[in-house]
Amino acid sequence: SDCVGSVKGLAEVQKDYVHGDTCIQYEDEIHKHTAAENEFVVLKKDVDAAYMNKVELGAKVDALTDEINFLRALYEAELAQMQSQISETSVVLSMDNNRNLDLDGIIAEVKAQYEDIANRSRAEAESWYQSKYEELQLTANRHGDDLRNTKVEITEINRMIHRLHSEIDSVKKQCASLQTAIADAEQRGELALKDAQVKLAELEDALQKAKQDMAHQLREYQELMNVKLALDIEIATYRKLLEGEEGRWAHHKVEISEVIFSISTVLRAVVSSSVRGSYGSGTALGLGTGASLGSGLSVGESGFGTSSGRDLVGGYSSGAGSSSSMKIVSKTMTKRSFRN
Repeated sequence: SDCVGSVKGLAEVQKDYVHGDTCIQYEDEIHKHTAAENEFVVLKKDVDAAYMNKVELGAKVDALTDEINFLRALYEAELAQMQSQISETSVVLSMDNNRNLDLDGIIAEVKAQYEDIANRSRAEAESWYQSKYEELQLTANRHGDDLRNTKVEITEINRMIHRLHSEIDSVKKQCASLQTAIADAEQRGELALKDAQVKLAELEDALQKAKQDMAHQLREYQELMNVKLALDIEIATYRKLLEGEEGRWAHHKVEISEVIFSISTVLRAVVSSSVRGSYGSGTALGLGTGASLGSGLSVGESGFGTSSGRDLVGGYSSGAGSSSSMKIVSKTMTKRSFRN
């Protein structure tokens, strides 16, 4: 649970860090987007002003062109009128025979003066027109360059706006993906925590059951050890009795038939006492010498039987519903049985 808690805390810290970083980036992108929009609005105003200035300058160029054409036509009309007047004017002169007047020279001089005036006027008009045209051309070129630069800047700003929109969409997608990943991590953490808690409960139950089984087995082992100790004591006692009886029986020469009859009698008595469910039993062994042996033992739900070939029959019964017997069949065979 500590590991799951630390993982959950680390996920929370990482979630807060990613959320804060994403919010900061998103706010920066919003500020950049707002600044770009403001700059675009300012540039759009400048472009509109430049376009209006261009339109006004174009109108002025058209007006000046019309004015130049009008003045040119006017000068040409005036020149033609003056030439026609000069050609159609009839001069009446009184002839003075005493003077010689050079009329052709006078006319040529006047004509030259008027032509000079017309040429100067034409040259001045053309020079003024050319200077105005060049000035307007330079202004138009300058505004055209400004307009092209403004269009390029507008294109760059539009590209930047599209890029910022794409980055904002990408950041939004990343934020949504991170939120989904955080939700999945939280869900997996909760499921892992629940699974760990279930497994911990199962392990605790298994441990408790194992402790109970171990305690039960220890009790059974202690009972078995107690039974074993009692049986060892009983066996030692019977061994001593058998050794003592061997000496007696060697003197009396007891026949095998009598021993077998005595053993069968004892066995019938033991079986009868077991069938009756008695918690204590007694057996008697009659020997030719008048010696007899009786024994009884009470144990919990266990039985033990032993016999030896020394013509000795002994038996005992156990408490809690079970019995055991010990018998001797021959002088060379020893049989023990334990029933639980």
